[in-house]
Amino acid sequence: LVQEALEQAHTEDSSRTSLITAHRLSTIRSCDLICVLDRGHIVESGAHTELIQRCGVYHKMLSQSNFQ
Repeated sequence: LVQEALEQAHTEDSSRTSLITAHRLSTIRSCDLICVLDRGHIVESGAHTELIQRCGVYHKMLSQSNFQ
């Protein structure tokens, strides 16, 4: 349901900027820019594929959640 609402908002106006706080990584997978926070600080940012290639915090979270 949440994913559908996000996709609809993006389709209606692709120039819209949205700030999404997500617990499920699958919710943000298609976002243009993902910022990874650790203890209140941005430790990584980029698109899903970029963050996976860096093998950093985001990659570790994906591995722990068994989501690729």
